[in-house]
Amino acid sequence: MRAADPDPQPREASYFCDFLRRLRPAHPRRARALAPGIDSPFPIQTATLPDSLKGRDVLGRGRTGSGKTLAFSLPTVSRLAKAATSRHPRRPRALVLCPTRELANQINATMEPVAKALGLTTTTIFGGVAQSRQVTALDKGVDIVIACPGRLEDLLNQRLLTLDGIEITVLDEADHMADLGFLPGVKRIMDKTPKQGQRMLFSATLDNGVDQLVKRYLSNPVRHSVDDAAAAPPQMTHHILAVRDAEAKKQVVHQLASGTGRRVLFMKTKHQAKKLAKQLTASGVPAVDLHGNLGQGARERNLEAFTSGAVKVLVATDIAARGIHVDEVELVVHVDPPAEHKAYLHRSGRTARAGSEGVVVTVMLPEQRGDVRDLTRKAKITAQPKPVAPGDETITGLVGEVAAYVRPADVTPPQTQAKRGTTSANGGSRASRRGRGGQGGQGGQGTTSRGQSSTGGQRSTGQRSGGGSRSGGQSGQAPAARAAAAPVPARARRRARARGPVRRRAGVVAGAVARSAPPGRRGRPSTRRRPRADLPRAARGGPGTGSGTGPFVVRAAARADGNTCRVRVVGTVGGGA
Repeated sequence: MRAADPDPQPREASYFCDFLRRLRPAHPRRARALAPGIDSPFPIQTATLPDSLKGRDVLGRGRTGSGKTLAFSLPTVSRLAKAATSRHPRRPRALVLCPTRELANQINATMEPVAKALGLTTTTIFGGVAQSRQVTALDKGVDIVIACPGRLEDLLNQRLLTLDGIEITVLDEADHMADLGFLPGVKRIMDKTPKQGQRMLFSATLDNGVDQLVKRYLSNPVRHSVDDAAAAPPQMTHHILAVRDAEAKKQVVHQLASGTGRRVLFMKTKHQAKKLAKQLTASGVPAVDLHGNLGQGARERNLEAFTSGAVKVLVATDIAARGIHVDEVELVVHVDPPAEHKAYLHRSGRTARAGSEGVVVTVMLPEQRGDVRDLTRKAKITAQPKPVAPGDETITGLVGEVAAYVRPADVTPPQTQAKRGTTSANGGSRASRRGRGGQGGQGGQGTTSRGQSSTGGQRSTGQRSGGGSRSGGQSGQAPAARAAAAPVPARARRRARARGPVRRRAGVVAGAVARSAPPGRRGRPSTRRRPRADLPRAARGGPGTGSGTGPFVVRAAARADGNTCRVRVVGTVGGGA
């Protein structure tokens, strides 16, 4: 491994400028979208582009926000456009591995415009969404795949694509992938790529096994390190606000969120992030949350609302600490100080990006003083704690112009998702509109399980099984019907478990299903196998019922006349009654 020239020649910067100059006449809009107002490269781009455009293996080190995405996007697209190979279904030509969905979308947003300008196609592959669209894109043929290791391995195991045609491989945020435990999967993926291809690795540090990736997969790489990844950018201003108690902290945080510019508030847990976003919105400051409990659609909607300026406040966990690039974020608030200095630097890197200025505020309780002192020392931050109270001039100066009050009724939170069985805006629940479950809204007429009915204007209640199925139930039932709620005997559970799980859409559900009790045992449970078509809707395992795999455990109690029985799903085998 040889070190790069510490003082790059001025001609090296022309690689970036020449590329944009060639792109702008033919595709001016795409050139502006790729690099609006950029006429000169950032240091990491100046250092790496000459070698990466020649096909050399490159190891680039730089802090967050230093421009690493363009540093590997431009040579990847440029070299593929000049290559003699062509696009084939399920056989991509370049692979970019990254740790998170958000970072994958961010890389695609940067790489796609210039790829299209040169006649290339890109796609993203990550979990949390249906794989059908990703498979469709692969079937059509793509040049560049931007993927997270987990879903990519799933598709490889299903033989839905091959990496035999990979010419360029990029590992972005390799240290973060190591922190998340992805290195074994990354190694398995890298082993399936051709050894003679070009490989580029970009990382802030080389610890936690990243150095092993360098030794194993990069051939005589050129090392470029343009800044100290363990230090914050010089354009970033840090403040540590010491508050007296939790109530004062709450008021200070609400005041910091009330400005007109974009700001990101970091929390430790998903629950607290969601809670704070709701509190801010209720107090007249529209906010959205971003954390791991949100589905991919909700994540994208919330991030789009923040990026477009529809909402100025983003409350996030560390999931947004990397790979989220939003222009003009003027303030980052560590509502909950992170546990380690690297997380502090990556959180803070959401502001002061690409040479711009930014402000970082840490809100500290008395019991957090020692932890914050160690944190700032390791992050090389010289700011000292300053005691503040709600309404102090220090806070007012950090907030700047206060945004106008927004009534909560006027805000439609993008993160809101109607859950199955909940009432929707157009009246009635989703289940009632599909004809499954009870009634929703006013007078909405739904269907119930066999042997039950519901009255107009009321939602029929039910018991949710471990697999998510519902069946109707009513209060004030007969004693025999109430016996259905009793625990399932161990003998019945053992019988159902012995039959084993059956595919949900098979013709028969293997489970304990209620039948009419004999005259001498009315009100006592009994079980048998029954064809799927004869089961009540809530006990079937078919599409739309929300049931999981595995047999159902069902209780039954005969009515007084002994002719019919009432069925209630109370659990799944293995999940308890």
